[in-house]
Amino acid sequence: MKELLRSTDPTVIAFAKALLGGEGIDCFEMDVNMSILEGSIGILPRRLMVRTDDHTAALRVCRDNDIDLGL
Repeated sequence: MKELLRSTDPTVIAFAKALLGGEGIDCFEMDVNMSILEGSIGILPRRLMVRTDDHTAALRVCRDNDIDLGL
């Protein structure tokens, strides 16, 4: 798996997941439970991971929709 994007904004990740799902690209959100450690103040970014084979297509989808990848 490769990291596609990193963001502290859950709406960006939800939007990216919806777009990727619409294109048939599986993704996995990492660091979701880190909010327990940080106290839910949103300073630790979440990461969206995709399969290595899908990374190029996923980058294209995100860039076409002006999603800040945060990398």
